[in-house]
Amino acid sequence: MSKLVNPHGGGDLNPLMLEGDALATEKARAASLPQVTVSSREVGDIIMMGIGGFTPLEGFMGKADWQGVCDDMQTADGLFWPIPITLSTDTTTADSIHEGDDVALVSEESGEVMATMTVNEKYTIDKAHECQTVYKTTDIEHPGVKMVMDQKDVNLAGPIKVLSMGGFKEEYGDQFMTPAETRAYFEEKGWSTVSAFQTRNPMHRSHEYLAKIALEIGDGVLIHSLLGKLKPGDIPADVRSNAIGVLIEKYFAPDSVVQAGYPLDMRYAGPREALLHAVFRQNYGCSHQIVGRDHAGVGDYYGPFDAHEIFEQIPADALETQPLKIDWTFWCDKCDGMASMKTCPHDASDRMLLSGTKLRKALSEGEEVSTKFSRPEVLQILRAYYAGIKDEDKVEIKLSGHSGK
Repeated sequence: MSKLVNPHGGGDLNPLMLEGDALATEKARAASLPQVTVSSREVGDIIMMGIGGFTPLEGFMGKADWQGVCDDMQTADGLFWPIPITLSTDTTTADSIHEGDDVALVSEESGEVMATMTVNEKYTIDKAHECQTVYKTTDIEHPGVKMVMDQKDVNLAGPIKVLSMGGFKEEYGDQFMTPAETRAYFEEKGWSTVSAFQTRNPMHRSHEYLAKIALEIGDGVLIHSLLGKLKPGDIPADVRSNAIGVLIEKYFAPDSVVQAGYPLDMRYAGPREALLHAVFRQNYGCSHQIVGRDHAGVGDYYGPFDAHEIFEQIPADALETQPLKIDWTFWCDKCDGMASMKTCPHDASDRMLLSGTKLRKALSEGEEVSTKFSRPEVLQILRAYYAGIKDEDKVEIKLSGHSGK
């Protein structure tokens, strides 16, 4: 009997990806269906439903679910869910589709048929309401708000059958692990307490310290990297993967850490996204999720520990996966090592605060970076990446917020 946390919702994993004859039959049928183009974010959501990462969802949410998730973080039937999972289309396409129709969902970027859907509802939403409730702002400069406001005018809801993993398995190989695969890995290792470390950046010394704290109190750590779209200036997934790989090889005990990736685009929803991360980490089999400073945040939109506090604002039984809350971490010259606000007695002048944004800014501008900030083997990989970017392609990186994330 498994010692891992249960999938979200209390049942079994619910992967919606078809296989074998069923996949071949549905792909052939999809060729004759009306097509609805889907965005990169929606493609990521489709793949997550396909691999069981969004268990127990059966498809894209209807209006009652959208409203409930925005206002109360639960679907109409009471399932805890912190961010709406919706699909939108233009009015012309929506007018040509009737409730009960089947449609093919086609990636607007690749042209690949990702899924089929039985449309059981068409509806419109108040986009500003979603932004205010989920992102706590309607500022169009917020990348998540812009994502919502750029959605098309009509939402389509209904169950889906997933036909493709979007090439992630081919591109990332064994690093693209499904929830069933991570659970099998953890059980093979005999792990029951597994902490997920969320990252969209290469890991600097502070990230390494967080993961090692988790290892001190648990069996293993899943370093779980986002493989979908980021904002301009962020470091591509393959570079991050190589940098994290060398860090694991050189600075972690053997068989204590596994690196894997998941296919979502970042929403930058701060506290709400921290909860969504915990939902799908539960499906991946993680008992804990590391929540440090400014989890999934951007700019000045969230306080540094809003993502800690939101876990106290949800029902006690909403999630089995629990937050592992960790305070500010930094290099302290007087401690001569990594420390946190809970362990270090020294002054701010003795501390070097570390952040992904500071690291990207320094490297993009060709500055020297101390090995107190990042391991030399990691810096070597990152310097090679930045050296290959043409000047005209570089994105100006600005420090903002309470730390310059």
